[in-house]
Amino acid sequence: CRCCADGRRHSSILYNILRSQERAAAAASPAGQGPRRGQGQASRGCPCGGWRRRRVALRSPQVACKAASAVLVKTLRFVQNVPCFQELPLDEQLLLVRSCWAPLLVLGLAQDRVHFETVESAEPSMLQRILTTRRQGEQPPPRGPAPGRPHHGPAGGGPQLPSAGEIQAIKGFLAKCWSLDISTKEYAYLKGTVLFNPDLPGLQCTQYIEGLQREAQQALNEHVRLIHRGDEARFAKLNVVLSLLRSINANVIAELFFRPIIGAVNMDDMLLEMLCAKL
Repeated sequence: CRCCADGRRHSSILYNILRSQERAAAAASPAGQGPRRGQGQASRGCPCGGWRRRRVALRSPQVACKAASAVLVKTLRFVQNVPCFQELPLDEQLLLVRSCWAPLLVLGLAQDRVHFETVESAEPSMLQRILTTRRQGEQPPPRGPAPGRPHHGPAGGGPQLPSAGEIQAIKGFLAKCWSLDISTKEYAYLKGTVLFNPDLPGLQCTQYIEGLQREAQQALNEHVRLIHRGDEARFAKLNVVLSLLRSINANVIAELFFRPIIGAVNMDDMLLEMLCAKL
């Protein structure tokens, strides 16, 4: 965010112009009155929320990516060991896994208590991009991906690091799971609810999958009532965890945990290969 520039940038021409205008406005104001709202010192923090758009990368990519890869293998092994899942046609299995591998992975990260840290990445300014591309005789690239477009689409722009806001959503989800101290069985029922999503377009066994999701929810509810009799709100809290998973972007997970170690890989191809292998 450019509105939180540090003191080293205060010597710029633009800064001096703005400061001279501010001093002139202050001199013209009636004596005894402080600066109007919006003038004077900037408020603490970034008022525009631009920090959420800052691009970040893993502080220790080898450690975090290795842990995430191990969780992905365990996640697909869990999926393969669900008898009801194995009864589905292969194309239905692949459709389900493609749609839910990222939420399942984040649940696995929470279950294994995987911690990771990120650092802000040095991203060239828009002016630098324009100058660089003009020297090369190209059109200036867009500042970010178009709405609804993946971070690492095949056309234009190339890969883009996740933003601080996207990472905060992942860490917030992990913190929520850890605060609830979710048990192994509860994680299994949550994963079953995520895996068997009957609302995916293209599914043929919709009613069967819907029944499996309902069974996972009922099993979770019965387990909670048996083990946590004094916490009547626990089942609702666990469903809040499921709702938070909707904010997790699969492209962000792939860019954060897998691109640093395996490059521009097609996650669909990798999932198909892993799903058909004996993990």
